[in-house]
Amino acid sequence: MSGQWLVALTFIAYLVLILAIGVYAYRRTKDASDYFLGGRSLPPAVAALSAGASDMSGWLLLGLPGAAYASGLSSAWIAFGLFGGIVLSWTIMARRLRIYSFALDDALTVPSYLHRRFDLNTPWLRTVCAFFILLFFLFYVASGLIAGGKLFETVFGWDYQWAVVIGAIAVISYTLFGGFLAVSWTDVFQGLLMSLALLIVPIMIISDEGGVGGAWAQMQAQHPELMHLMTDKTGAALGVAAILSSLAWGLGYFGQPHILARFKALRHPDDMPAAASVAAIWSLAGFLGALSVGLFGHLELTQALPDGERIFMALVESLFHPLIAGILLAAILSAIMSTADSQLLVSSAALAEDIYHVWFGRKVSSEHLVVVGRWAVVALSLIAVGVAMDPGSKVLDVVAYAWAGLGAAFGPAVLISLYWSRMTGAGAIAGVLVGGITVLVWKQLSGGIFDIYELLPGFVLSAAAIVLVSAVTHCPEGISTRHRQILGQKQ
Repeated sequence: MSGQWLVALTFIAYLVLILAIGVYAYRRTKDASDYFLGGRSLPPAVAALSAGASDMSGWLLLGLPGAAYASGLSSAWIAFGLFGGIVLSWTIMARRLRIYSFALDDALTVPSYLHRRFDLNTPWLRTVCAFFILLFFLFYVASGLIAGGKLFETVFGWDYQWAVVIGAIAVISYTLFGGFLAVSWTDVFQGLLMSLALLIVPIMIISDEGGVGGAWAQMQAQHPELMHLMTDKTGAALGVAAILSSLAWGLGYFGQPHILARFKALRHPDDMPAAASVAAIWSLAGFLGALSVGLFGHLELTQALPDGERIFMALVESLFHPLIAGILLAAILSAIMSTADSQLLVSSAALAEDIYHVWFGRKVSSEHLVVVGRWAVVALSLIAVGVAMDPGSKVLDVVAYAWAGLGAAFGPAVLISLYWSRMTGAGAIAGVLVGGITVLVWKQLSGGIFDIYELLPGFVLSAAAIVLVSAVTHCPEGISTRHRQILGQKQ
């Protein structure tokens, strides 16, 4: 009992700290730009760590170690794809998006950026974008609340439904008051805590086995079926579809609104190289740590776990004093909350800026938009809590689905709009619709080509739709000229 109380006190101290950050950020939040993008004032390290923490969620501490525990080295293909996506999105997209979104009358959201990029007279593009954001993010947020509920249920033995509610209250509180600044600065703390956890746990295991070489040799001797990159745990060779599906995860980075928000919130476009370096180093360390936890966890636990996603929690409870265990388990809560808060904020921005502002009042003050955004956080959270109340929900399946939907709907549209001056508004609408609908339909099919992860066909078909529709529709000369001028003057 005393050990459980120490873990509980550690969790409470953590929650108090992030709520204090939320109150501090509340006092600095004056208008919509502050609330939704932190006044575009994030230093490069803060932007990079915030993007990484809001991206990885519980997947880095539960999902990837669980995949490595169950499937071995073959699960590393997902990490390869994600790392490539992180590096490419920071190097080829971040700077241009920061410049372009600011030049277009300080566009705060992805829908508003696309709308102003093509100078559209109708709100249909913004509305379609906002619809897909709300659709996929509701399930994304719910998956985080499900993971948080299972964490509290496992660690403290609480009733699952009450655990979901408590986790939701914590996320809502500092997102509601502090907005983007609270989310970003808590993400820095949460990202560092996640890194610490993913370094300490595998180091403890590896040191017990006489170093990396000893641990590797032990795994080769005890579990040779898990130590091959090109085969699964049964010894069957990985097919091209399986490898492409894993690598395709990296395409999602180009279209995740909560990650693109960090690009737009950079303090200055010239901060991009430093931010990209921090993002690459942090993510590489995280992936290596997560894979090590899953692989080498077999050496520490004498009994196999029926649910591989619990490997990190099992190792923490086995290796550490309850006080240290509480800190490391708080890292799981950090990972879950750092993603849920970002997604709530982006969803509320879409509802306030791209639906309420567009359809219910064009002359709305910036301060009023902040109020609407905060009420949107509450409303969206309540819906997500309702979805999360089913403990049988498959968290990783929901995450993969939402990641694919957002990546396919927005990735090609945003990326191509930053490089091709001839892209048209009609092409953008076609790309968003084709990408989002492809994911919705592809997910319902199976067998043959339909076993490929839906993000890949969704991304490819969306890009094709943009190019084809833009080629047969007219792009006003003024839009093309403005595109060249904005990027030509600033790059």
